[in-house]
Amino acid sequence: LEVIMAEGVPLLDGMKFLNLAAERNVSIIGPDTAGIISPGRCKVGVHPHKLFKEGNVGVVSKSGALSYEVSKILTESGLGQSTVVGIGGGPMWGLTQANALEMFEEDSETKAIVLLGEIGGTMEEEAADYIQEYVSKPVVSLIVGRHAPEGERMGHAGAIIQHGQGLATGKMNALKMAGVHVVNGSRDIPIVLKEVM
Repeated sequence: LEVIMAEGVPLLDGMKFLNLAAERNVSIIGPDTAGIISPGRCKVGVHPHKLFKEGNVGVVSKSGALSYEVSKILTESGLGQSTVVGIGGGPMWGLTQANALEMFEEDSETKAIVLLGEIGGTMEEEAADYIQEYVSKPVVSLIVGRHAPEGERMGHAGAIIQHGQGLATGKMNALKMAGVHVVNGSRDIPIVLKEVM
């Protein structure tokens, strides 16, 4: 496992190391990631460990800050995390949301999954397809950027709506059709988790 926290990795460099990692069967988290944490066991990255608590909710997020916020809310609600994975917010990824969902589905310590997504790209739609086909555990999702203007980058390099693609509504609809519990705000996540776990 390799964690690449650096932001602004040039695309050609990123493509080279992602291809090299694939050839050598090395998993990469990132670039532009906060890393990964399994509270009470292991941390690689910059997650502020005081926000996390050992438990059985898996969290996957493009945004490090959003994963911190949601994990803190889960912890305050008595719901600990099995693992929190920040896949990164750039225009390229090693580990994807679908990859993380597969890991959480196979992990006996994870009883429910939180998928934190944002505008731009099609990764959430691909995750929805994966959930519909392979995930039996309850999934709760929050998609941020619902009010973002088209063509304007919002925080992460990958968070941009272009030519109508990458809209929050499309992502939310795909996830709902896959049976995911889509919420409107981060404080709704523990409420829904407690209902479905």
